[in-house]
Amino acid sequence: MRIRIVDAFTDRPFAGNPAGVLLLDAFPDDGRLQNIALEVNHAETAFAHPLPAGGEADWALRWFTPSVEVAMCGHATLAAAHVLHTTGAHKGPVRFATRSGVLIATPGEDGAVTLDFPTAPLTAVDVPAGVAEALGAAPLTAFDTGPNIGDLLVEVADERTVHALRPDLKALAAYSERGIIATARAENPAVGYDFVSRCFFPNVGIDEDPVTGSAHTALAPYWSERLGRSVLTGLQASPRSGRVRTELRGERTLLSGRAVTVIEGDLLV
Repeated sequence: MRIRIVDAFTDRPFAGNPAGVLLLDAFPDDGRLQNIALEVNHAETAFAHPLPAGGEADWALRWFTPSVEVAMCGHATLAAAHVLHTTGAHKGPVRFATRSGVLIATPGEDGAVTLDFPTAPLTAVDVPAGVAEALGAAPLTAFDTGPNIGDLLVEVADERTVHALRPDLKALAAYSERGIIATARAENPAVGYDFVSRCFFPNVGIDEDPVTGSAHTALAPYWSERLGRSVLTGLQASPRSGRVRTELRGERTLLSGRAVTVIEGDLLV
C-alpha cells in the first residue's frame, strides 16, 4: 500500500491539516483500516478505491481518526482529491461514495479543490451548564450541528477570545458527540478572512483539529446569516492554521482550499 501525507487547506507544507491518503483496490477489514489510521496518527486518514463505471460515484471513500471511523471529513476528502488529481488516477471532478452520501470534489485551474458537502442543519440550544468553565470562555450562543457533524457550535465574544482558549478537554467531552466548534467574527476582515474558529474533538481522539472542513458546513450558514453574504472565508486559528473559502448554496455548502503532498511511502506489513 502506498501512503501519502497531504497538508490540506494550505498552499505550503507544514501548515493546514495533515491527512493520510491510501488509494486501494478494495477496502480490507475494518480492523486493518483502523490500525493503519492509528499508525499514521493524524487527525484523519482517508481510504479510497475505484468503483465500477456507470454508477453514481467514481470512488468509495472512508475516513478514520486514530481511534474511530467518522461520518464526514472535509480536509481528508480534499487530500484524497488532491492525490487523485496530482497522480493522474482521476481527471476532472470526482464523485466520492461516503457515509454522508455522494460528495463531489472539483479541481480548479488555480490549483484549489472545491468540495460539495451537505450544509449542516443548525438548531439553537441553550448553552449547557458547565460549558463556559470547560471551554474557558462564556458562549454567547450555542447550536447543535446535526448528525453528520455531531458538534456543539458556540460563538464567543471576539477573535481574541478564540485565540486565547485553553479548554479542559476531558470536561468538554460531555457536551456533544464529537466536540466543540468555538467561533467569533474576524476583528479586521480586511486581512482576508471573515470569521475565526477553533475545533476541539476529544470524543474522537483529537484534542484540537488544525483545519476542519466539516465544521465549516456549520460555520458557513451561521456566519452567512449574520454577515449577509453567501461567500466567506474562515480562518481556523490552530497552531498550524489554515483558511477555508465557503459558499452557501442552501442545502449544500462549497468548501475550497489547496493541498500539498509532503510525504510518500510504502506500508511494509
